[in-house]
Amino acid sequence: MSIVNMHKVTFIGMSTDQSRLLTDLQSMGCVQIIPLVSGREALANTAPIAGAREALKFLQTHPRRRRQVLDIQRFDAVDVQQRTLEVRNRLNDLTDERDFLIKRIQDMRPWGDFVLPSLEDMGNLRLWFYVLPNKELSKIKASALIWEIIRRDNQFCYVIVINEEEPVDIPAPRVHLGYKSRHQLEARLDDVELAIEDAQAERAYLTRWHDLFSQNINHLEDLAVCQNALAQIYSNDSTFALQAWTPTEGLSALEDYSKQQNFYFVSEVSQPEDNPPTLMRNSSWLSAGEDLVTFYMTPGYRTWDPSAITFVSFVIFFAMILADAGYAAIMGLFLMFRWTKMGRSSSGRRFRPLLVSVVTASLVFGALVGSYFGVTPDDTSLPGKLHILQMTDTNRMMMISVVIGVFHIVLANVMNAYRYEHWQERMSSVGWISMICGGFTLAISNLLSQTTLQNVGIALMAMGGLLIVCFTAPREKPLNRFVQGMLGLTKLSGALGDVLSYLRLFALGLGSASLAIEFNRMAVGVYEGYPGVGLFFALLILILGHGVNLFLGIASGVIHGLRLNVIEFFNWGLKEEGNLYKPFKQSEDNLWNR
Repeated sequence: MSIVNMHKVTFIGMSTDQSRLLTDLQSMGCVQIIPLVSGREALANTAPIAGAREALKFLQTHPRRRRQVLDIQRFDAVDVQQRTLEVRNRLNDLTDERDFLIKRIQDMRPWGDFVLPSLEDMGNLRLWFYVLPNKELSKIKASALIWEIIRRDNQFCYVIVINEEEPVDIPAPRVHLGYKSRHQLEARLDDVELAIEDAQAERAYLTRWHDLFSQNINHLEDLAVCQNALAQIYSNDSTFALQAWTPTEGLSALEDYSKQQNFYFVSEVSQPEDNPPTLMRNSSWLSAGEDLVTFYMTPGYRTWDPSAITFVSFVIFFAMILADAGYAAIMGLFLMFRWTKMGRSSSGRRFRPLLVSVVTASLVFGALVGSYFGVTPDDTSLPGKLHILQMTDTNRMMMISVVIGVFHIVLANVMNAYRYEHWQERMSSVGWISMICGGFTLAISNLLSQTTLQNVGIALMAMGGLLIVCFTAPREKPLNRFVQGMLGLTKLSGALGDVLSYLRLFALGLGSASLAIEFNRMAVGVYEGYPGVGLFFALLILILGHGVNLFLGIASGVIHGLRLNVIEFFNWGLKEEGNLYKPFKQSEDNLWNR
């Protein structure tokens, strides 16, 4: 559970060797390239090679594919991709033009087929076309404009106004007919229709490469990534320079490679002014915690890795919100059926431990609160003996939620303090730990009427407030330091709100349990009230009701389980956001095929 140390590495070599270097670095997959040219230059230098997925989708959606070519020697993936994208773009443009022409021709039919005279012939007068409701014709008759009705039906009259400038008092929007005649547009429409047929025929021809193209899609995407990386390298006529970030463990391999290939190579540790990418490293079981974290933000390089804590807390929060062992069993069965399929991808393998943990924790908490599809087991049974918590015991469940909230936020401050090297920078977080613990102790003392605890709570809060005032801005001048410290104390209301926010664990869990119980009662009422046919409707209520409740429970568990981590927890534990480490590497499929 840590953020990996990064080193900045530099390669310098002959321009003729830069493509070879990029290919080898992509195979090694241990660097993130630092752009040495501006974004505009990089964009201008990037060849139009990206878009393999779009090209494949365009071929897949064709209704009839040609007989497939199986000879790989005859297949040029880059050429097929470029031709496919060119046909797609041409077909899209032609289709848009056809739709425009059809609409324009339709708009022109009421006006007849005519050719507009030139402005010289018209004496700089122009023709303005309007479709007016019949009831509005009196308004144009009352004007001093020169006009003529070309056509008239039961609803509208088609009026041409002759004027040098567009009239402003016409009670209808102007109709745009363009400068081309209808027979010119119809002739162009015929040409476009023929061009669309030709493009469709070319598309059909290209479908014969579909299978080979699909098999080489990852290779094409690797080419696109490599081409983009090439545009980020500084290069002149003779030499090039490439800079990148690499984890510490990748240095030895890069050094050996540079010696073998005769590249100049130098590495240096990151400086305070640098902004290295963040690479979090956890055990395979906890790796899904990294995805939970980066779903909302990426921790700064000089902060800490919250993946393991986020993993564990999300699992606990989800279980408390679902609050039913029966629902957890359904989730477990679904996971069993999907287990093998999830193992076929790296993302699926990462998330399997998280899902196993969620199901296990939900089973355990559901057994503790004694809820099995809303049914409470008998006290003499084994499940009944595991039932030690009552969801309806409001005071106890609220206290458990608040204790979890206090512990979670205190832990965030502990980790935030731990990451600083200088003790003065840690004291602000220590002050908030003291303040939160003191406030919780004071609340407990009021409930238990314990004077000793009350004094302890007041002392902790006073000490915490002093540390906050003195160390919120420890490097500022005394007056500004005091002002910043007093402003820091204003977060006290936020701390109280964040702690109370964890009451949603109890509230959502109670809501889920209550809905399950009510669906059971509805089903029993229908069954008893309508003997015979009531059984069908009772089963329907149970299936639909518990299905909806399970869906709501899963949605609430994911949304609020993440929220308490990324909002409340990160607010106190992670003050800086960074950039995720994205190595320049080959796609997974190509790595497996090597």
